[in-house]
Amino acid sequence: MTTDTPALLRQLFDRAVAVADPMQSLAAVLPPKPAGRVMVIGAGKASARMAEAVEAEWGPCEGLVITRYGYARPCTGIEIVEAAHPVPDAAGQQATRRMLDLLECLGEGDFVLALISGGGSALLTAPAGDITLAEKQALTDALLASGAPIGVLNDIRKQISDVKGGKLAAAAYPAQMLALLISDVPGDDPADIASGPTVGDTGDATRALEALDRWSVTPPASITAYLRAGGAPLPPNDTRLTHVRNVIYAAPAQSLAAAAELAQASGISVEILGDALEGEARDVARAHAAEALNRQAAMSSGSKPVLLLSGGELTVTRRGDGIGGPNAEYALALALALDAAPGIHAIACDTDGVDGAAEVAGALIGPESLAHAVATGDDPAVALADNDAHGFFGRIGGQVVTGPTLTNVNDFRAILIQPL
Repeated sequence: MTTDTPALLRQLFDRAVAVADPMQSLAAVLPPKPAGRVMVIGAGKASARMAEAVEAEWGPCEGLVITRYGYARPCTGIEIVEAAHPVPDAAGQQATRRMLDLLECLGEGDFVLALISGGGSALLTAPAGDITLAEKQALTDALLASGAPIGVLNDIRKQISDVKGGKLAAAAYPAQMLALLISDVPGDDPADIASGPTVGDTGDATRALEALDRWSVTPPASITAYLRAGGAPLPPNDTRLTHVRNVIYAAPAQSLAAAAELAQASGISVEILGDALEGEARDVARAHAAEALNRQAAMSSGSKPVLLLSGGELTVTRRGDGIGGPNAEYALALALALDAAPGIHAIACDTDGVDGAAEVAGALIGPESLAHAVATGDDPAVALADNDAHGFFGRIGGQVVTGPTLTNVNDFRAILIQPL
């Protein structure tokens, strides 16, 4: 492993991504291809790569998978459709309708393999009742700007969808279904991954209305009316879900463990702060900066370097009009809180290669980051106030750009602390 600190941190991130690559991990959990008719469906940023991995083992398959623009992979039989994320679009809505039509033609002896990963909430788009796509888009945009955690967004989206909260699986009944999932959510609850299209809903419309009020989001009138009428819940004990088996085979904890193992092999002491952290990105960053400074103050000159790893999904409450995302905002707030402290470097990236509003995975910081800002005439505090973390790191050369990683186990954060 390299001794160049920024390069070392990037190696750790790359390792975390690599172990979650479906081409490396899916075959171990894939059963032999069943006899009879087999239908492969899926949605999410990793779903096309998952489909590619399936066909590498099973050969050409019938099916349809929806992924994010730019994330398609070559498949022989499975059709790959690209659509918008994080705000849904007409391509996703049309593909979702076609997927439901495919499932509704299946019978008792048929088998469905569902490939689900993060991002599926936007890509699987079937607004319930009289709700229009434009109204769903407006609500999604408002929720993303509110700073509400992903669990809240999912609870609301399930109530106004004809496909989320188990309804995708219900459409396939009485066929048997195996759902293979890559987790991108804190806690790894299958009901939260892509808003649980293969898992029944334990929420209700009243809770969704309360959440909208709590996060100061005013939805279009049709959505309010639909929720007041009871929403569209499908309980976990619904008979149509009895033929479904859900398996999470890749999750943030595995990726953090792989990065930890790589760091330890280089003589670094590692502590994992958690794989399910939530909260406002700038607030978590300040807490982590204080932790890093305290750790460094307790180290002697001969101490081993310490690496603090964490995962989960942070949020950003949109206050300004800059270009940002939770990982870049975390990195910027961390740099400000560390105030050029010597010997402390960090990386914060989304494992899918896209952090918030930019095609950028995240950012690297070190003691020199604020000095670079001075040289470019940037004020990091102003950038943070304007939610312009990606713009800031683009100007000082701190961005991490990967392109599509074809997987998604959420945020990866690493702080490397050297003794003084």
